[in-house]
Amino acid sequence: MLDAVLARADANLEASLDRLSALIRIPSISTDAAYAAECARAAEWCRMELSAIGFEATVRPTAGRPMVVGHRTDPGAKGPRVLFYGHYDVQPVDPLSLWKTDPFEPTLQTRPDGSREIVARGSSDDKGQLLTFVEACRAWIEATGGLPVPVSVLFEGEEESGSPSLGAFLDANADELRKDVALVCDTNMFDSDTPAIAISLRGLVGEEIEIRAADKDLHSGYFGGAARNPIHVLADILAALHDADNRVTVPGFYAGADEPPPEVAAQWASLPFSAEKFLGGVGLKIPATERGRSVLEAIWSRPTCEVNGIFGGYTGAGFKTVLPAVASAKVSFRLVATQDPAAIREAFRAFVRARVPEDCSVTFHPHGGSPALTIPIESPALTSGRRALEAEWGRPAVMMGMGGSIPIVGDFKRRLGMDTLLVGFALEDDRVHSPNEKYDLKSFHKGIRSWARILGELAA
Repeated sequence: MLDAVLARADANLEASLDRLSALIRIPSISTDAAYAAECARAAEWCRMELSAIGFEATVRPTAGRPMVVGHRTDPGAKGPRVLFYGHYDVQPVDPLSLWKTDPFEPTLQTRPDGSREIVARGSSDDKGQLLTFVEACRAWIEATGGLPVPVSVLFEGEEESGSPSLGAFLDANADELRKDVALVCDTNMFDSDTPAIAISLRGLVGEEIEIRAADKDLHSGYFGGAARNPIHVLADILAALHDADNRVTVPGFYAGADEPPPEVAAQWASLPFSAEKFLGGVGLKIPATERGRSVLEAIWSRPTCEVNGIFGGYTGAGFKTVLPAVASAKVSFRLVATQDPAAIREAFRAFVRARVPEDCSVTFHPHGGSPALTIPIESPALTSGRRALEAEWGRPAVMMGMGGSIPIVGDFKRRLGMDTLLVGFALEDDRVHSPNEKYDLKSFHKGIRSWARILGELAA
């Protein structure tokens, strides 16, 4: 049966590309109100395609861009009920002058090595990825008459503008959308030949600190050496956040920063990853990791403390000899495993307060906080995904950590109680959010085949 499904996916490839091109041509830029009608048009396009393959699909209004919800349960379907999530909205195309082709006219290009890529806004993020699943469902339905597991889909239209309507929509439709497992295709492969499943997402805590000294800016000739300079105070605090081994010195910071499972750690150690190549791509060569930690560990499984901006004094053209009254910095923490965002925030604030002189004051401004998420490697869905991906790609899927955060995965867990299987087919050179975004034809084609296999494995 699976062979027939895969053969249908192969036979459909040109038609699948035509459908991807049609969706790409709709400029569904969610962050710009001028494109609201185009977002609505993209939502209706998705509804029509789902309906055409037998889903009960509807477009649902929200306070912002509409959602698309679809369901299909065939008589022979068994195994877990799945909810597939993707987003049909895209980033703005600016700067337009850097695009080599029309960003909303998909262009199939052949590279010197003979591989092909689809160049257009949304080709990788997330229209191409979204359609890998839809086309896999189409192949199952056309080849066998139905889907092997009960399938629901949720397509969002505001992911690229912060998902302002998503939380309320999930809460209002929780009973309808709550399934056994969520599927998300908005992540990367390890490389162009090696599939990956994301098993962790780092959490985030953001804090802005403001150190105030004198009640006004001061002349450095009159007051320098006598009055406290808040920039000096701030610099001392920020410098104290790390020790000589690049470990974060905030007391209690590493509580809950558990190590990855031994099986995962062993796989990471065996990967053909070059720290020199990774850093060389951004003009660096010396890792700034904790002592004894690899670069992969640093970006996939270790917590961080980073200074994202420093402000104070005169920063305009020329020179001004002034002692500023105020200095501030933006600091972010990436969290892993079971680290507590609230505890990290309070520990950081206590760390800062202990270093502020008596004649200075400090004010804190929070900028969000969310915990990390970890998918158990013994999860049945993860096991099914690993088997399916290895069968399609001929090599084991890398169980990778994600350095950033995908808010929808946290929403699925906290609001709907669902774990998520994160399988994506993007590559690190897809120029996502940048001019000349592309999606490899191989990623699109084998992504369809991979989801077809995953659905079969879930049913088994």
